[in-house]
Amino acid sequence: MQWNWRILFSHMCCTSFLLFWITVGLNVVEVVGSQQGIPLSVVKLWASAFGGEIKSISAKYSGSQLLQKKYKEFEKSVRVEEIDGEKLVKNLALKMEEMFRKKAEATRRLVEAAEEAHHQHEENPDLQYEYFNAVLINEVDEEGNNVELGGEFLLEPNDHFNNLSVNLSLSVVQVPTNMYNKDPDIVNGVYWSEALNKVFVDNFERDPSLIWQYFGSAKGFFRQYPGVKWHPDEHGVIGFDCRNRKWYIQAATSPKDVVILVDVSGSMKGLRLTIARQTVSSIMDTLGEDDFFNIIAYNQEIHYVEPCLNGTLVRADRANKYHFQEHLDKLFAKGIGLLGDALTEAFTILNDFNQTGRGSVCSQAIMLVTDGATQMYDDVFEKFNWPDRKVRIFPYLIGRESAFADNLKWMACANKGYFSQISTLADVQENVMRYLHVMSRPKVIDHEHDTVWTEAYVDNALSQAHKLKVKGGPSLMTTVAMPVFSTKNETKNQGILLGVVGTDIPLQELMKIIPKHMLGIHGYAYAITNNGYILTHPDLRPLYQQGQKRRKPNYSSVDLSEVEWEDKDDILRNAMVNRRTGTFSMEVKKTVDKGKRVLKMHNDYYYTDIKGTPFSVGVALSRGHGKYFFRGNVSVEAGLHDLEQPDVALADEWTYCNTDEHHEHRHLTQIQAIKLFLTGRRPHLQCDRELIQEVLFDAVVTAPLEAYWTGLALNKSENSDKGVEIAYLGTRTGLSRTNLFVVPEQLSNQDFLTAEDKEGVFNADHFPLWYKRAAEQVPGTFIYSLPFSSALGNKSVVLASTAIQLLDDRKSPIVAAVGIQMKLEFFQRKFWTACRQCTALDGKCSISCDSEDINCYLIDNNGFILVTEDYSQTGLFFGEVEGAVMNKLLQMGSFKRITLYDYQALCKEYAGSSDSAHTLSDPFSVVKWLMTELVIFLLEFNLYSWWNVDLSVKAQRSRGKTMMVPCDTEYPAFVSERTIKETTGNIDCEGCIRSFVIQQIPSSNLFMVVVENKCDCSSAPPVTMDPIEIIHNESLKCDRLKFQKDRKKPESCHPFHPEENAMECGSATGLSSPLTAALLPLLVFFISR
Repeated sequence: MQWNWRILFSHMCCTSFLLFWITVGLNVVEVVGSQQGIPLSVVKLWASAFGGEIKSISAKYSGSQLLQKKYKEFEKSVRVEEIDGEKLVKNLALKMEEMFRKKAEATRRLVEAAEEAHHQHEENPDLQYEYFNAVLINEVDEEGNNVELGGEFLLEPNDHFNNLSVNLSLSVVQVPTNMYNKDPDIVNGVYWSEALNKVFVDNFERDPSLIWQYFGSAKGFFRQYPGVKWHPDEHGVIGFDCRNRKWYIQAATSPKDVVILVDVSGSMKGLRLTIARQTVSSIMDTLGEDDFFNIIAYNQEIHYVEPCLNGTLVRADRANKYHFQEHLDKLFAKGIGLLGDALTEAFTILNDFNQTGRGSVCSQAIMLVTDGATQMYDDVFEKFNWPDRKVRIFPYLIGRESAFADNLKWMACANKGYFSQISTLADVQENVMRYLHVMSRPKVIDHEHDTVWTEAYVDNALSQAHKLKVKGGPSLMTTVAMPVFSTKNETKNQGILLGVVGTDIPLQELMKIIPKHMLGIHGYAYAITNNGYILTHPDLRPLYQQGQKRRKPNYSSVDLSEVEWEDKDDILRNAMVNRRTGTFSMEVKKTVDKGKRVLKMHNDYYYTDIKGTPFSVGVALSRGHGKYFFRGNVSVEAGLHDLEQPDVALADEWTYCNTDEHHEHRHLTQIQAIKLFLTGRRPHLQCDRELIQEVLFDAVVTAPLEAYWTGLALNKSENSDKGVEIAYLGTRTGLSRTNLFVVPEQLSNQDFLTAEDKEGVFNADHFPLWYKRAAEQVPGTFIYSLPFSSALGNKSVVLASTAIQLLDDRKSPIVAAVGIQMKLEFFQRKFWTACRQCTALDGKCSISCDSEDINCYLIDNNGFILVTEDYSQTGLFFGEVEGAVMNKLLQMGSFKRITLYDYQALCKEYAGSSDSAHTLSDPFSVVKWLMTELVIFLLEFNLYSWWNVDLSVKAQRSRGKTMMVPCDTEYPAFVSERTIKETTGNIDCEGCIRSFVIQQIPSSNLFMVVVENKCDCSSAPPVTMDPIEIIHNESLKCDRLKFQKDRKKPESCHPFHPEENAMECGSATGLSSPLTAALLPLLVFFISR
C-alpha cells in the first residue's frame, strides 16, 4: 500500500510537472505570438492575391498588352531621335516673335490713322455729334424710343470673343461715369476718332486672331472694337477709366523714380488727411513694374511710412504698393510742417538712388501732398534741382483754401511740374492723372512711338462691364500699346498726348504656338518679362477658389524664382532677365494632383530672348524618356481612315492646323482641318506637317484597340457587374481614344476626360495626370489612384493606368499610356475578397481583416488611403488616420518626407476690430456728431468716388474680418521607397506594443498595411500635409523689402526735352458752390462746440 502510494505520488508529481510545462509552454507561445504579431506570410498572400486579380482586370480592360504588342511591331521601322533643346527654343522664340510683330503692326496702323485724323480735325466747341455710347446702345425710354446716344446697334454672338454679342463693323465709346457724355472735348475726340473704325475692321481681316482693339483718349473716353454692350454694376456705375490702366500709363510715360511727400502736420487733421491718403493711394495706382518709389510723411520731423526703407526706393510692384497702403492707414496728423527738410530728404534720396543705377535711371519726380506752403523754398531747388530741373515737382493742394496756392504753383512751374488743387474725394483721380500727361511731354515732342508690353494681367472691370462669364475664371492676357500724339505744328512744344492705342493678346494664343509633342511628358515652355515676372508657366496659379474663381492679390508679379525655387542662386532667372541665350540644369520637385503628389526629376533648361519684346522664353526637358522622340511613318490614306473614327479625339488646346489664320477656317475642327490640308483642298491652311505625320502613325497603331474594347463590351459574360466603366488611352501626339462599358448616365465620375477635368486631359501646358504618373512607374506595372475631385459620396472611382514604352532601355520614349476607370466599390470588393484567403488546411485563418483586432488599409505610394473599413477615411492621407504608424514608416525609411515650398500661397489673416470707436453718451454729442458727418458728407462726398473705389480691396481691408493675404508656406509630400517591398514594425504606445505589417502589392504603386488594434495610440500626433506659413522676423522682412532682384531696364527713356513748354503747369480752383457757402458756417458751428 505504501509502495502504491509512492507510485501514485510519483505519477502526480510527473503530471503536475507536465501540466506546469504545458502551461509555461502555452504562455511562451502566447508571448512569442505577440512578439511575432501579424504573420507576414498571410499578408503577403493577401497582397499577392489582390495584386494578381487587379492587374488582370486592369490589363484586360485597358488592352495594354495589345497596344504594347502593336507598337513593338513597328519597332524596327521607327527612328528614335534626341531632342535638340537649343534648336527647339530658338524656333519657338521665332514663332512668338512673329506673332507679337503682327499685333504690334496692327497697333502701329491705329496710331498712324489716329494722328492723321486728329491732324485734319479742327476743334469745334459747338460740335453736336451722335455716337454709339457703349452703355446706352439698344436702350429705350418709357415710350419705346431709342435713348439719346443709344440707337439701334446690331449685336451677334461670336465664339472668338468668348461668345459675347458683338458688332464686327463698328466700335463703341465708353465714357467714365463721372464725366459728361456731351462734353465738347469728348464730342470732338469721339468725332475725329471715328476714323479708327475702318482700321479696326481692316486689322481684324488681316489677322483674324486679333481680339479687342481700342483707343484710350487722354480726355477719358474709350473707343473699343468690336462694338459690345457695357453694363453698369448694381450701383449704376462702371468703374473703368482707361487712363488708369497699366497699358495706358506704361505707353504714355517713361519709367520713373518717385518720392511722395505727405504733410501730416496738425492742420491736416480729419477730412484733409482722408483726402491726402486717397491722393497718395491714387498716385501709387499709376506706378508700374518699371517704376520705383517711397513715401515720406513730414511734420517737424521726417517719418518714412515704412521705417525699414529709410533712404532708398523700392520697385512699384503690387506687393510693395499693398504694403505701403497698409501703412498709410496708420498716418495721423500733429505738430507743424517743415517742408524744406522734407524736400531736402526727397532730393537726396533721388540723387543717391539714381547714382546706384538700381532704379529707373530715367524720369524723376517729387509728389507733394499738403494743405499749404508758407514759402517757395527756392534755396532748396537752387541747391538740388537748378538749372537742369531733372526732378519734376507735382504739388497737390488739399482743401478749398487757396491762400498758399500761388507758392505751390510756383514750385510746379519752376520745376517742370504741374499744380493741382483737390477739394473733395471726387476730385482726386482726375487731378492725379494730370501729372502723367506732363511726364509724357518729352516723349511726345521726341515723337517716339515706343511699343510697350504689359505683364500678364486680367482686367476685371472690363470683364464685369461686358458681363463676361468664363468657365475656370477670366483668362490672362498681355497688351501691346503705343502712344498717340498731336502732330499739329502749333502744339508741338506743348507735347500733347492724345491717348494710347492697344490690342490684347490672350496668353492662350501664346500657348498654341508651343510644340507640346516635342517637349515630352513632363516638359514645358514658359516666358518671363524684363522684370523676371512670369508671363506664362504651367505652375503659375493666378486664381484661387472662394465660391468662385478670384484673382490673387499679387497674381501679376509672380517671379520665376518663386516657381523654379530649386534655383537658389537665380542663375536661370538672371540669365533670362538679361536676355541671354543658354542652358541650365538642376534637380527639381514637381507637384501634381493639386499639389498633393510630387515627382522628382532632373530638368535641362534652354532659353533665349524674343526679339522686339521685353520677354524671354524657355523650355524645360526632363532627362530620360523626356529627351527622346521617335518618328513613325504610315500612308496618308490609312492614317486618315483611322483618325476619323468616332472614338478618336485630338488635344483641344494643341495646334495641329492654325484655324485662326483665316476667317473661313475658324469653324473647322482640328481633324477636319488635317483632312483638308492633306488632301490639298485648302492650300492656305497652315499646319504642322511633322506633328500630323506622327498623329496619323498613332491613329493606325492604336486602331485595333477600338475593336478589342468593342468585343469586351459586347460580351455579356464580361464585366457583368459594370465595375469597369471606361477604357482610355493617350499618345505622345495628343491623340486619345475612349470606350464606355456603361451608358454615359451611369458613369460614377461624369467629369473624367472632359474639359471640366483640367488635370485629366491634354492641355496646352501639360499631359494628363494619369499619363504623367504612369510614365514614372516601372514599365509593365499599373498606377492606381483616387481622383481627389471625386473622393466623396457614392460616385467614387479608382483610376488605373500604365505606360507603353517603345524600346526596352532608359532612352526609350514613352509612346502612350492606357488605363481604366472603375468603381471604387468594385475595387474595394476585390480587396476584401483577397483578404479572406489563408493557408490554414482547416480553413481557419489566424488573422482576418474582418476581425476587430486588426485594421487593414490599402494606400498608394504617396500615402493616400484607397481602401479602409471606415469608408469616411477613403481619400485621406494615411498619417492623419494612423499617425504613430506613419511616423514609424518614416523612421524606417519605407516612406520619405519631401519638403516643398509655395511662394504663391494665400493665408488667412484676421483684421481685429477697430479700437478707435468712442462712446457717444452725451445726447448733444450725438447730434453734433451726426450733423458734422452729414455736412462733411455733403461737402466732401461724391457717389462716384465712393463707387469707383475697388470694392474688393475695400472688403479686404475691412476690420473684424478674415481676409486672404499673400504668404510663403512650407508643406510636406510623401513618397514610398521603391526598394523596400515589405516591412514589419512595432510601436510603443505608452507601454503597449502595437505591431504592423506593410506589404507592397505586386505590379502596382499600392501597399497593404495591417495594424494591430489592441493598443490605444490616440495620443500620438497625426502626420499631416498641412502647409505651415513661413514667418519672417522684422529684420528679414526688411531685408526682403530692400532686396532687389536683377531686372532689365526698358531701352527707351524720355525724361525731359529742351523745347518743352514748362509754363503749362496747372491752375487753382475757386470756391463757387452755393451749397458749400451755406453749409460751411454750420460745420464751423458744430465743430467749435
